[in-house]
Amino acid sequence: MTRNYLLDLNVLIALVDSGHQHYQKTQNWFISSGKDHIGLCPLTEAGFLRITTNPAYRPAPRTIEEAIAILQVLKKHPRFAHPLFGYWEINKSWVEVTAPFAVRISGHRQITDAYLLGLAIKENGVLVTFDQGIKRMAGAEFSQNVLLLQ
Repeated sequence: MTRNYLLDLNVLIALVDSGHQHYQKTQNWFISSGKDHIGLCPLTEAGFLRITTNPAYRPAPRTIEEAIAILQVLKKHPRFAHPLFGYWEINKSWVEVTAPFAVRISGHRQITDAYLLGLAIKENGVLVTFDQGIKRMAGAEFSQNVLLLQ
């Protein structure tokens, strides 16, 4: 059965940055996940641009043009290029997509993660993350919608 994965920001950065502490772990997962579909959404794209072009991220940050080029190369990869699952559109409100697990959202630092989890649930996909807090937020009911890379 083919799975549809949505990458959270840290996994996206780790996938393309060989200097990231989880680069090898992410590469291993990417290779082992075979022919499963992998996607991005506007939130992960914007976060990638924000973080990787920030001078605090690395001594020589990427330019906006370089970061955009990386995203464009990813989108051409066969596993990201699926017409339905390569790009996950945001077309529902935050309140709507987080309603099924809203009681487990514990603070302001989970706002974006909650939306990504809600999007994965809505699209019957799996959010790939390093963040154990997302697994707790999903609870037993939506644990199948989270893949925690450890």
